[in-house]
Amino acid sequence: MRASKPVTVTLGDLQERVDARIQSGTYATVSEVLRAGLRALDREEEALDAILRQRLQEALDDPRPSIPADQVFADLRAHHAARAGAAKRGA
Repeated sequence: MRASKPVTVTLGDLQERVDARIQSGTYATVSEVLRAGLRALDREEEALDAILRQRLQEALDDPRPSIPADQVFADLRAHHAARAGAAKRGA
């Protein structure tokens, strides 16, 4: 019994890139190319998660006092209002 089941995938324009990898001898089958692509995607997502975790921890460790949420939103509204006004004047 197979550990996995066959899957049909439509690659569109990516088919040429898969075929080139097989023809170069880097990979033997389409399945190998797709598995390598998924492993690369997993590595990329893990790296991004690590960066986000690091930045979150840096924010939590920041000794500066917290800014109240209502102040943050008021500042954002003022910032966007100023940008919208500048855009209208430039139009």
